[in-house]
Amino acid sequence: MSQMVAKLRTPVALIALLTVISITVSVFGSLPVQRAATEAGIYLVVVVGLYIFVGMSGVVSFGHISFMLIGAYAAAWQSCCPGLKGEFMPGLPELIQHTNVPVLPAAIGSGLLASLFAFVSGSAIMRLSGVAASIATFALLAVVRISFENWDSMTSGHSSVIGLPMYVDNWVVLAWAAASIVVAWVYQNTRWGLAVRLAREDEVAARACGVRIYWERLLAFVLSAFFVGVGGSLYGDYLGTVAVDVFWLDMTFITLAMLIVGGMTSLSGAVVGV
Repeated sequence: MSQMVAKLRTPVALIALLTVISITVSVFGSLPVQRAATEAGIYLVVVVGLYIFVGMSGVVSFGHISFMLIGAYAAAWQSCCPGLKGEFMPGLPELIQHTNVPVLPAAIGSGLLASLFAFVSGSAIMRLSGVAASIATFALLAVVRISFENWDSMTSGHSSVIGLPMYVDNWVVLAWAAASIVVAWVYQNTRWGLAVRLAREDEVAARACGVRIYWERLLAFVLSAFFVGVGGSLYGDYLGTVAVDVFWLDMTFITLAMLIVGGMTSLSGAVVGV
């Protein structure tokens, strides 16, 4: 019991720190400072999602921004611009064109769609390891980006989709950041989180202990994709617009840099790195 209480200090301290920052910025910060804090909060959700896979498995992924891209457009498909969806995205089914989903279910749905795509793509990629897996994730990012750029009827191609509900502020990102931290902390302390971290440290020993490395990494990949997808939906609803070319190498390397600077194998490091 005392060990569990000691472990609880980490997520509680992180959420308390973020709450203090949000209150301080909301009360004393200028509008540019508040917007910078909101954007940082969105990155925090994405980087904690990255930590769930990259930090725990030790496999560096260059493809997670593809889940952010999917999440951003999934949110646009659900809640964008009433009456104009047919103009921007004429290929959407009639039901979706004339239906607007509330922002919270839309964000959750975006994360679930990203997770579903992660399960399908990860079923192949997680059979690889090391450099081969990293290269495969980069190829995944390239394929998703090119597909979305040329899928004019569903994504408006190279043009931006505008009219997304701009509801994201410091408090919205604080809630999602807290949720991502809690889920990451709970997961890393479950048998599945411990198993994937054991495989990170020593694959031979993990296999000898009966760890099914493929399935453990795939689970981490799917869970990670959910929060990165949610981060994408938040990013689109923060800007009020979404475009494919935003989700490319700049976004990939800035989020990985945040994770690495704070410490890849630490949840608190992922938060501090942002």
